[in-house]
Amino acid sequence: MGQFGGIRSGAAPALLDVKNICKGFGLGPWRQVVLEGCSFTPAPGKLTVLIGPSGCGKSTLIAVLAGYESIDAGEVLLLGKPVRGPGSDRLVVFQETALFPWMTTYKNVIYGPMVQRMRSRAEIRAAANHLLEIVGLKDFMDKYPNQLSGGMQRRAELARAMILNPKIMMLDEPFRGLDAMTRELMQEYFLRLFEDRRQTVLFVTSEIDEAIFLADEVLIMSNRPGRIIKRMAIDLARPRTPDILTSSQYLNYKEEAMEVLHAEAVKAFAGGSKAAADFLEAYAARDQ
Repeated sequence: MGQFGGIRSGAAPALLDVKNICKGFGLGPWRQVVLEGCSFTPAPGKLTVLIGPSGCGKSTLIAVLAGYESIDAGEVLLLGKPVRGPGSDRLVVFQETALFPWMTTYKNVIYGPMVQRMRSRAEIRAAANHLLEIVGLKDFMDKYPNQLSGGMQRRAELARAMILNPKIMMLDEPFRGLDAMTRELMQEYFLRLFEDRRQTVLFVTSEIDEAIFLADEVLIMSNRPGRIIKRMAIDLARPRTPDILTSSQYLNYKEEAMEVLHAEAVKAFAGGSKAAADFLEAYAARDQ
């Protein structure tokens, strides 16, 4: 088992166990190895954040865990059973908006559980009303997606995902492309949802501040081929508010993460990565 896989001899299987997975694309001299020896076991009921240099394989890893991509070696186990393809026990929220434009906010949220028919209509409606209230959209439940701001649409998508109660919820940079203020508000709304539901969450981001503000644990990935090179337990009290961003504890976590990411960005920069160059420039200017 890899460096960050757990040993659970005689114990119940982990909810999700990623063991030494490898994944590449292409053949022969054109083959690109994206993940190699990647292992980790996220804690159930916790918010685990994956962060790493641009191009390190974060999105590929999410696609593998969701069952959209096969692996070349290793294992992905869900409650001890190999993941062979997509399933309702794993749900992914991507960067792109996926609301149905012909449905109201409310109908978008209830659509999934209504199709599944595993709960009564009354239960589904109660859950939808509760989630829409948490994300501040109860007064917009009869609006269509084109009548909502970008941030509102993302909140509606989060509510639509949460209502399905997946065993594991995965988010691939869901707030990318939003302006800074909207992104900060989205982080707060997302934490409200998480703290209300306590679902197991795997959240991908390229932003250090976002990673530390949200996470119970931060997993830092190496430059390509990606693997987990550092785990950071984030012991910041919940519920979290923006004022925690100026605390000495938060700043210590940020400095620790930046040192590791800087080392990986140097490697990526040597390979010609513009994203790495941008990170190094920002890193150099952080104290100026």
